[in-house]
Amino acid sequence: MLELFKTFINEAMPDSRTILLVASSTSAFIILWSLLSGWLKISKGLKTGYTRKIFHFGIFTMAGVLQICIGLPAVVLFGVLTSTWVIYAVLRGEGYPFFEAIARESDSPRRGFFVIIPLLSTALGGVASNILFPGYAIVGYLVAGWGDAIAEPVGVRFGKHKYKVPSLGGVPAVRSIEGSSAVLISGFAASFISLMIIGLSTADALLTASAVAMSATFIEAISNHGLDNLTVQIVASGVAFYFSRML
Repeated sequence: MLELFKTFINEAMPDSRTILLVASSTSAFIILWSLLSGWLKISKGLKTGYTRKIFHFGIFTMAGVLQICIGLPAVVLFGVLTSTWVIYAVLRGEGYPFFEAIARESDSPRRGFFVIIPLLSTALGGVASNILFPGYAIVGYLVAGWGDAIAEPVGVRFGKHKYKVPSLGGVPAVRSIEGSSAVLISGFAASFISLMIIGLSTADALLTASAVAMSATFIEAISNHGLDNLTVQIVASGVAFYFSRML
């Protein structure tokens, strides 16, 4: 495992060319996407369940695009820049538009805590997926990014059948059958697209995506509040990695 981690570090560190190519453009994307989320929350009154996931969707999707087009070092740099901006928002706290867009009111009095925990779990999930399942981390990015991003708005709008999930920090948390169904559908679409990009045949991608979607839906449903960005990424990438090899 130590050797795998050392290999990951060597492969993941961005060189000066990557920094020059990626830093300015991705910083602009992060800032503009956060401004959009904050504007929708403050000026348009969109619920945090929507604005939080708009930002979430954009960040995970961009990570996938960078991994495909440039490679892992670009994703690492993007992750560092995104984390810096999110931490800045948490430090600004309540009243700052971007913070209000990503910090659920239902997580009070630990709103900032439940921004930082998903941020850390996202980073750990990405690192683990790249180390353990090389070539398949993009499946985890998109399934976690799209599935979770769609599940919460669906749950906010249509969630009637609620169930409790384990939480951190003593804040009660619930999910819904409707939201979990959205994870299943969007997770299938995300995994199918990413598997086709990786190079699987259509038939193999359909079968593998079905296994990924069901596994990701199950793990998302039982994961601690705030940790699903970690668990879904690892499970989605892992199932895709092993299931595709059995076909």
